[in-house]
Amino acid sequence: MHSHRAIAALSTLLALSPVPAFAATSAAIAAPAATGCTAIPLAGRDAGAVRTASAANAWGGARSGKEATLSDRVVRYAIDAELDPAKHTITGKQQLTWRNRSAQPVCSIYVHLYLNGFDGPGSTFMSEQRASAGGFRSNVATADGEYGYIRLDKVAQNGAAAKWTFVQPDNGPKTDRSVVRIDLPQAVAPGASTTLDIAFFDQLPRVVARTGYYGSFHLVGQWFPKIGVLELPGERGATAPRWNAHEFHLHSEFYADYGSYDVRITVPKGYTVGATGQLAGTPAEQNGKVTHRYLQDDVHDFAWTADKRYAPPLVKTWNGPLGPVEVKVLYHPEYASNAEPVAQATIDSLAYFSKTLGAYPYKTATAVVPPYGAKEAGGMEYPTFFTADNTTEVAPGSLGRWMLDFVTVHEFGHGYFYGILGSNEFEEPMLDEGMNEYWDQRMMSSRNQLLNLTRPWLHAFGIGTSLTPFDMERISANLADPADPLGRNSWVRLSDGSYNTVYSRTATTMRQIEALVGTPAMERGMRLYYARWKFRHPSLADLRDALAEGTGKPDIVHAAFDATIYGTGKTDDRIDSLASDEVLPLPGYHVYRGKQVLLSRAAIDKAIAKRRKDWKQAHPNAKDGQGAFPYRTVVVVRRDAVKPPQTLRIAFADGSHRDFPVTSQSSWERFVLVTPVKAVSAQLDPDQLLRLDANKLNDSRTLEPQSQASRRWFGDFTAMLQSFFTLLATI
Repeated sequence: MHSHRAIAALSTLLALSPVPAFAATSAAIAAPAATGCTAIPLAGRDAGAVRTASAANAWGGARSGKEATLSDRVVRYAIDAELDPAKHTITGKQQLTWRNRSAQPVCSIYVHLYLNGFDGPGSTFMSEQRASAGGFRSNVATADGEYGYIRLDKVAQNGAAAKWTFVQPDNGPKTDRSVVRIDLPQAVAPGASTTLDIAFFDQLPRVVARTGYYGSFHLVGQWFPKIGVLELPGERGATAPRWNAHEFHLHSEFYADYGSYDVRITVPKGYTVGATGQLAGTPAEQNGKVTHRYLQDDVHDFAWTADKRYAPPLVKTWNGPLGPVEVKVLYHPEYASNAEPVAQATIDSLAYFSKTLGAYPYKTATAVVPPYGAKEAGGMEYPTFFTADNTTEVAPGSLGRWMLDFVTVHEFGHGYFYGILGSNEFEEPMLDEGMNEYWDQRMMSSRNQLLNLTRPWLHAFGIGTSLTPFDMERISANLADPADPLGRNSWVRLSDGSYNTVYSRTATTMRQIEALVGTPAMERGMRLYYARWKFRHPSLADLRDALAEGTGKPDIVHAAFDATIYGTGKTDDRIDSLASDEVLPLPGYHVYRGKQVLLSRAAIDKAIAKRRKDWKQAHPNAKDGQGAFPYRTVVVVRRDAVKPPQTLRIAFADGSHRDFPVTSQSSWERFVLVTPVKAVSAQLDPDQLLRLDANKLNDSRTLEPQSQASRRWFGDFTAMLQSFFTLLATI
């Protein structure tokens, strides 16, 4: 834009009064589009943390595999898109067919225009980014000419033009244009379908937050007008029909109906294309351009990439339970070394998730290694298509290789927890990000893939080299001061750090549930959750109920959900004191043969000395802590906030130990016992089942220095360091 036009435009914008705009927008949200229609409300800003289980017939009922389609398809997208790689623009035409599942006519629909999150400072996304202490991931700044947007050029129903209005369902800035209400010329009857003809135009941003361009590289995500979800009574806590279509927030991701995609992508000759779904036929070339057609049923999103710098893709085949799956890795020459590890991690993920949750139902899995300079495009998921990390460290055991493998596993895993289990990532991000993190770390643990601290300067301090994935999660979960329930939505949160614990604190919570119910029971619960809710849209309550039923331990599951998922409970049990002293006779009056006999201090000391001497002669090989007199041991346990049942283990000088249940809901519990041997230590949670304990270092006390304590210090210290290095590796 030339300078004088920019000044004129700015003057016009500044002259606009915010009051009429606010009034028009508010009225537009509430009013139906046509007479005879009852307005259907939108889910509000505070929606999330559903406590009421969905009905059995929600989203068409559980999918047994005997139905004609994998999902109860609600939408169909037929899109023609042409990329101009020089201007980084897309010209699109779209036919959107939508089915009204409700029992009432629908006269208005809500559509996401996600790219408008990057159109400038007035968007909800950009406003939240400015207010954020940490920004979004790498916090890449957007320079002049690098903003992005999507523009609606036409919406028509049966040839009649439809009107549209930008709305802000979450009370965001009135300048946000990420949600639009479209008033239909004709109402959609209950059970009927309608088709909209839509023309749109995209200006891609410089790669930021899951989408955009860098040089000739284009990652095209959240790029087309995408209808919101009409939820019905009995679905995710709804008691009446409601539209679920939130603004595009800094940390929110996505939620959409299942359906079919038929997408034609036109690019200049010489560009390699990768996308959601299967390539249909041979790409057609005409006038120096090539059109690629991709088809995919039973998904709720579609993304693609195009670049003239891609190396020839690495293609492999994984033979799964439902037939062969094409595994494709797109990469650039500078990261050729990444292709094989990404392919292998994808194949291993296909096998692990198919075995532990359910068979992978699609025919393709495409991974993209972003080029140098476009790391912000890495680590993003779409159905059958995801972006991995990139690294120059591919040697097994290196931190770079661990991150490359983990990000691949993590983004593939989203294909299950966001893709096949269609979680509402707006309102309940824990169901995707958190549950996926948990299952990914189970896989990394099963591969015995530890995080190695390879920074050379650490060796000078004699610090060890590795820790487990779940130790990293626990130490970064902010267990000592959780600010928000895990089940809260993605934007009503104290801070970026609080949102980020959705990953680590969820993984830690689920790991604790698994430890308490047992691994076989947890796996039964997760398989039940997947079988019951695949190709539907579960809520937190639906996960809770599946785990309670599948594990057979509802008390443990409900307690964990109430404490950490619906609440901000924390656990900090600790050994407050430990004493173990000989029980010696004391001076004073004693009853001897029915008479009161006064024993002096001198007499008592003489008797004690004689008994010690006699005992030592009789037990020449006795260990320290064993003697002529018994020992009275007193252990005081302090308990704060959430008080889960656990175990106290008291160890003795002869190598034996005794376990005691700790079940009191008081703030303290005292244990007193008399034994022949002196106690040397007391430890809570000796089997390390309680992963949510905020401070494991105060779980034990010893009467004499022991190596176990130093090992616990070392474990938490190295975990803290590793969390720091992992953070560095991801930004």
